[in-house]
Amino acid sequence: MRTPFRSKIAGIGSYLPKKILSNSDLEKMVETNDQWIRERTGIERRHLAAEGEYTSDLCLHATERALQDAKMNSSDLDLILIATSTPDQVMPNTATVLQHKLGISGIPCLDVSAACSGFVYALSVADQFIRTGTYKNILIVGAEILHRMVNYKDRETCILFGDGAGAWIMTQTDFDSPDGLFSTHLRANGEVGDLFILPAGGSKIPYSQEVLDKGQHYVMMKGREIFRHAVRTMTECCQLALKSNSIQSEQVDWVVPHQANVRILDSVAEHFGIPKEKVIVSLRETGNTSAASIPLAFDMGVREGKIKRGQMILIAAFGAGLTSGSALMRY
Repeated sequence: MRTPFRSKIAGIGSYLPKKILSNSDLEKMVETNDQWIRERTGIERRHLAAEGEYTSDLCLHATERALQDAKMNSSDLDLILIATSTPDQVMPNTATVLQHKLGISGIPCLDVSAACSGFVYALSVADQFIRTGTYKNILIVGAEILHRMVNYKDRETCILFGDGAGAWIMTQTDFDSPDGLFSTHLRANGEVGDLFILPAGGSKIPYSQEVLDKGQHYVMMKGREIFRHAVRTMTECCQLALKSNSIQSEQVDWVVPHQANVRILDSVAEHFGIPKEKVIVSLRETGNTSAASIPLAFDMGVREGKIKRGQMILIAAFGAGLTSGSALMRY
């Protein structure tokens, strides 16, 4: 059903912690080497949050930059959504912590848990509220501190993940406006949810000494199976976004995918028929930052002068669950 409004990006911002973990550093921690990591993943370094630095802190830095870019104050916000798998704590949610750090109160705050697809899921939620006229200005932040969930004795996972945050402020525009978010498309397949898990910390496996001894407080993944599902699901989501809007792949200026692995990004581009040169890649600098990866990559693309206002942007993600999603917009 057509509504009078659609949402568009008013401002963006990102934040990467100062501490860097390079491939050379990892060589000293686990059986691996720089060449193997770069060839296998495309990652050269990742940023790690400092001791005493929490997910809400990363959110705050990215949000302040997004507010500045949008020429807004925190008091202009109507809703806060944070996509994360690594909240400050189980409760209260991290969005309420960020609200307090921004010096505001009263507006609703919600954490969205969809792993690496979380930012696209949160974007879709924000879009619905704006389209219906419920809210006008919505803050979306994708933020993770993943290195604290990684086993640095497991070379399959420890080489992948980094910390960071990216923020968008979505605002209301007329439906007939030439720019804005055209559509979002969300999917999930819980049947293969065991391919990427963090076993402990919920009601199924509460924390205990046994959990710590078994390493169940660390992320576990089946890389080969994830690769196969990732390429297929991201390709399908991209095709759905274009088909729903009667857009051809040639009309897309940039694809901003979840930054998981350069081989996955190359395979998606090949399957989808989009030149690699049109794919924004930031994981060389950031590694896999889960829900933060898309807004981080987008912000990097803008700062590098690649992504410009008026261009057609296709966003795609997949994550644990297995969740997936896409969005098509004119920036």
